[in-house]
Amino acid sequence: MSTDDVSGMGPLVARFARIGQRLRQADRARPWVLDTAVVVLVLLMFCLPDLLHHGGARDGDGDERHRFQFAFTQLPLAAVLALQAGLVLPLLWRRRRPLAAFAAIAVVFVVQWSLGAALRADVALFVALYSLALHGRLRRLPWACGVMAAGMVLVAVRVSPAVSVWDALFFLLSTMIAALAVGLVVRTRRAQLAGLRERAARLETERDQRIRLATATERARVAREMHDIVGHNLSVIITLADAGAYATDTAPERGKEALRLIGDTGRTALGELRRVLGVLREASDGARQAPELSPQPGLADIETLCDGVRTAGLEIVYRTVGEVDALDRGMQLTVYRIVQEALTNTLKHAGAGTRVNLSVVAGDERLVIRVRDNGPAGPAGPRNEEGHGLVGIHERAALYGGTVSAGPAADGGWAVEAALDLTSRGGTR
Repeated sequence: MSTDDVSGMGPLVARFARIGQRLRQADRARPWVLDTAVVVLVLLMFCLPDLLHHGGARDGDGDERHRFQFAFTQLPLAAVLALQAGLVLPLLWRRRRPLAAFAAIAVVFVVQWSLGAALRADVALFVALYSLALHGRLRRLPWACGVMAAGMVLVAVRVSPAVSVWDALFFLLSTMIAALAVGLVVRTRRAQLAGLRERAARLETERDQRIRLATATERARVAREMHDIVGHNLSVIITLADAGAYATDTAPERGKEALRLIGDTGRTALGELRRVLGVLREASDGARQAPELSPQPGLADIETLCDGVRTAGLEIVYRTVGEVDALDRGMQLTVYRIVQEALTNTLKHAGAGTRVNLSVVAGDERLVIRVRDNGPAGPAGPRNEEGHGLVGIHERAALYGGTVSAGPAADGGWAVEAALDLTSRGGTR
């Protein structure tokens, strides 16, 4: 859990969470510090009292203490120190080698109780079981529990003269089960948190991938729009400029008209570019500007498109069949751009004076766009062989499950036909 995750909690909970996070980071950096601290704590709390009371008088301790200690053997100080070291020092490896640490402590525990000695350091066996449940392999846990249960039986038998065997077993086995349960609960909780962190990281990665994909898609869309806008209008401008240059000496008025049409076409192209790029522009303070937007072109604008191309010298016959006005805006924009690109190719490759038959036929399930001209097919190969025009037409048609065919017509000229599926994405309203 990060600091941001607890910012919405209470200040006390957030403070403890931050402290816990720092401790976990420090433990990951120096794991031996915590293991050493556990060993030192056990030594101070459980080993030191046994050493301080070793060999002390029992007369003033009361009958109850005499009654409880009669079953225990008073070992030499060296033996006590050796047993305490054997019980406590393996805890240094309780996280790295939990099974080995538990086995070593269990062996010393059995030896100690076989000698009839009782040490407070026996708590190390419960710590080792907890560590095995938390860090060890679960399939080895039943064997460890069996060994420890046998050890608890040994202890209960040794203290039976002072305490009932069943009472001793109940206390010892309950303590063993508590250590085991706490280890398993902490292990389960850590696994859940690790799963949540992994899922959060995976979701973040997927989110970044979706953002990159959406960005790439939007860039491709903007690039396609700009290519259609710039390519078409520049072709018209170039054709008008060539015609005006020829007419300047022989018919100055036609040259002026060509310049006026160039200006109108340039302003139209600039307006469309501002519309496309306006949504990408941001203000200096990071807030989005509100660009002056106009509706995307549709089928109603094809006639205006044809008028603009006619001024460049093409003769266009345009007709529609079916309920084309019922098409949704996305489909109409696709049809408009396909027609625009096909006319631009005709203008660039066939030149002025070419006759073009343009038809948009809407059926029940398909919409067919046909653009056919009587200009030369081109001896140097297919039109737009190295450009992006036909590629853009194919991409736009693919958005609606469509197909495109383009090539020389049988009786001369060039033909482009695109068939769009009206049922793939709701082509009609």
